[in-house]
Amino acid sequence: MSSSETNRSGAALTILVGVDLGLPHFDSELEELSLLAKTAGLQPVARVTCKRKAPDAALFIGSGKADEIKMLAEELGATEILFDQALSPAQQRNLERHLERPVNDRTLLILEIFGQRARSHEGKLQVELARLQYVSTRLVRRWSHLERQTGGAGVRGGPGEKQIELDRRMVGDAIKRTRERLEKLKRQRSTQRRQRERRGAFNISLVGYTNAGKSTLFNSLVKARAYAADQLFATLDTTTRQLWLADADDTSGATGRSVSLSDTVGFIRDLPHGLIEAFQATLQEAVDADLLLHVVDAANPNHAEQIAQVQRVLQEIGAGDVPQVLVFNKTDMLSPEQVPVRTSDMFELDGKLVPRIFVSGRTAQGVPDLRRR
Repeated sequence: MSSSETNRSGAALTILVGVDLGLPHFDSELEELSLLAKTAGLQPVARVTCKRKAPDAALFIGSGKADEIKMLAEELGATEILFDQALSPAQQRNLERHLERPVNDRTLLILEIFGQRARSHEGKLQVELARLQYVSTRLVRRWSHLERQTGGAGVRGGPGEKQIELDRRMVGDAIKRTRERLEKLKRQRSTQRRQRERRGAFNISLVGYTNAGKSTLFNSLVKARAYAADQLFATLDTTTRQLWLADADDTSGATGRSVSLSDTVGFIRDLPHGLIEAFQATLQEAVDADLLLHVVDAANPNHAEQIAQVQRVLQEIGAGDVPQVLVFNKTDMLSPEQVPVRTSDMFELDGKLVPRIFVSGRTAQGVPDLRRR
């Protein structure tokens, strides 16, 4: 099936494609992909979905559906095709030849958004590492004619080396340099964490699905001005502030204590493994935390699936056993019949009961109760 959308000038016209392979989290309306595309500066003009038992080895969607997309692109003047699933290098190359247009996938789209959003030196390095790792598997797209030479016959490394081999060596060297620079920053972060531990600091990290309102809640809790916006991946760089909890008891038995609160990058369905690896230093804040505030967009109809996706990433990075409090945010956006009767309760998460509290980071409703938690 396919549907058309209104054109908007100034952005690349893009057709969105999703394949239902029978997995439970398939987004039949491609709403999240559309949001990602718009965040990256693209303009979706049509959405195409189909069902398959398994991806086609050559084109992912099969030649018949590819012909349909090509005709639709010609009709709408679309200049790009964007897939909701990750494509293999061969599938991407074959699709571009068949459709005669650039074809990209969800993985590259997320990388592009991260590249646009990164502000700090560390954030930019992490995005660059993930981008280089992605590019390294697709160098053949640049040089499909592998016999292109830079000179006459010669030994490896000489003027006769194939261009693709030169590219691979250059990308490999760039990956090595970027890893080394990130490792240095990782050691600096580790030193800072050890200093906090020596001070007896209690560390809390905000985690959650992208656009759940983590940064807005962070600002409400610590009266900070971290960048917050109603968009996907508004925050990439970790921000840490001290939060005074007047009702908490410190280790000496006195009333009131200061804790470290960190705002971290948001998660998303099918977050590329390369990004998780590249952002290891940033995500380490969640691994080393004493408590995770798992922020949930309570107004999103898919919040249950989003919770599950966040839990999967937390397990992958080694933070699955860190204690959690579920914070159902954006209660100000709920309809009257959706507003909970109680402001807090217990919620079953991965077979365990964890505290849940309802708040609005934007209006600060429920935030004082969260502080007392």
